[in-house]
This record gives sequence, C-alpha cells and structure tokens, in this order.
Amino acid sequence: MYPFFILENGTFNPMSDKKLIQEKKALGLRISELRKKVINPETNKPISQEELGLRTGNAKKTIGEIERGNTNPTFETLFKIAKELKVEVFQLFNNE
Repeated sequence: MYPFFILENGTFNPMSDKKLIQEKKALGLRISELRKKVINPETNKPISQEELGLRTGNAKKTIGEIERGNTNPTFETLFKIAKELKVEVFQLFNNE
C-alpha cells in the first residue's frame, strides 16, 4: 500500500502508520489466498512463492515479504502478480 488514500471528493489524505500496516497485511493475505488458487498443471498443486516470483521476475523472498505485509510492492510488481494470478489488479485490494 501507499501512504495515502483518496476521499470521495478526490483529495489525498495521509494514512496513519497503523492503517498502513493493516492495509499492507491485508494485501499480502489476499495475494497469498489468490496464489493458492492458481494450480500448476505440471504438479497439480498450487503455485509456490518461488514459482510466483519466477513468473513475475521477483525473488521468492520478495513474494514472501509482500505476503507478510512487510514491504510495499511497486505498481509494476502488483500488475505482474495480478496477471499471474489471473485477476484484475483492483482485486488484490478487496476480498470480494
């Protein structure tokens, strides 16, 4: 997540540190849940963090850090992750 949010009137307001941590953890959990739904046809098992990393050009450690909410992925990384998880990028941010 990025340290701001947009209100309905279009203004930017800073996000509190606590809220930022919550949002990063929620994003990571959502990515982890979606990753476990993507089946590798060769193994017939969900793709691993390592495989998602390879597919997106990231290290396994980076995917793990994102899933634990310990780092802010770039927009480019988010789009690559969404593509590999076969979802739209906005779906990474909501649980519907």
